[in-house]
Amino acid sequence: MSDGGLNLDDFGDLIERPSVRLRRRAEERRTRTGLAPKALGRLDGLGGWLAAAQGRVPVTPVASPRAVLFAGDHGVAALGVSARPAGSTARLVRRALDGDSPAAILARQAGVPLRVVDLSVDCPAEELPDEVTRHRVRRGSGRLDIEDTLTAAEAEQAFRAGMAIADEEADAGTDLLVLGDLSVGGTTAAGVLIAAMCGTDASVVTGRGGVRVDDLTWMRKCAAIRDGLRRARPVLGDQLRLLAAVGGADLTAMTGFLLQSAVRRTPVILDGVVSAACALVAQRVAFRAPDWWVAGQASGEPGQAKALDRMALEPLLDHGVAVGEGTGALLALPLVRAAGALAAELPELPDDETADEAADEAGDALREADEAARSATAAEAT
Repeated sequence: MSDGGLNLDDFGDLIERPSVRLRRRAEERRTRTGLAPKALGRLDGLGGWLAAAQGRVPVTPVASPRAVLFAGDHGVAALGVSARPAGSTARLVRRALDGDSPAAILARQAGVPLRVVDLSVDCPAEELPDEVTRHRVRRGSGRLDIEDTLTAAEAEQAFRAGMAIADEEADAGTDLLVLGDLSVGGTTAAGVLIAAMCGTDASVVTGRGGVRVDDLTWMRKCAAIRDGLRRARPVLGDQLRLLAAVGGADLTAMTGFLLQSAVRRTPVILDGVVSAACALVAQRVAFRAPDWWVAGQASGEPGQAKALDRMALEPLLDHGVAVGEGTGALLALPLVRAAGALAAELPELPDDETADEAADEAGDALREADEAARSATAAEAT
């Protein structure tokens, strides 16, 4: 609970798991399609997840997804922990708005609206559109190694902004959210949060970032995470104070967004290490919340792998794409949409046809076993 009156304990009561009963019904329906068990691989599990989240069987195909990118600068970038210059997030935002960033191109190709939300970009607010800056908390976040990144009031404002954005999307009919970030120094803040939550050392979670850094930059980043950890550990029991200490406005808002999306029963595809760190904090607030999320892609960041393992989330893809900015989640979106379409549109066979399919599969298995036994006998004879 924060001094400002935001009670995070409420999320534990407000968030329910997606329906286990409906997930079982979706699995039972799948057995009546005539396809062999596991023939669709992870698509079967995704289809069941969507059915449970939507509360209906058969599932409705994903029709109104939205990509939301939270933007902010981090004061720790001044230490040279990123390949990008400190305070340069505004360039990333403009590229996304102009349609020139990888995430913007992927979103356009998929026909998905892309929303950018400025929480703490270090530029004059008038340089960006009003719809981008209307949730801005401050201009840049503090240096996590030596000071709190936010005041208590700013942390609550950022958290509530994330909640409001989740409500806006749910009210607009968004049925699947794709989460990403635009930041310079954000992976360093994420590393501190993950190391603190997992009780591990800075070197275990320190990666090379979305723009791969050299060894000297990596060492500076590791030192910054170590210093941030010293400040994070004393406030581990209060997640809002933790986010204020080392998270910055964008990560704090993303945490509120994830929790409120779960309250509103809106599933989310996570992107890279930053969204994984926010998800890990959100899990500490409400242990049922991760059931509403899937991990889009393995980014190669050790901190992301640590966080996802802690939440028992397995990435859908692993293509070595490390650019961040929502690209990994957007790459996974077609897979989730395909799972929804298959779960919705594969017809159920009549009982007699289903029985015939099962008998054919059993016969095929027996024939394969018989051929394997004959081959083994022939090999022994020779």
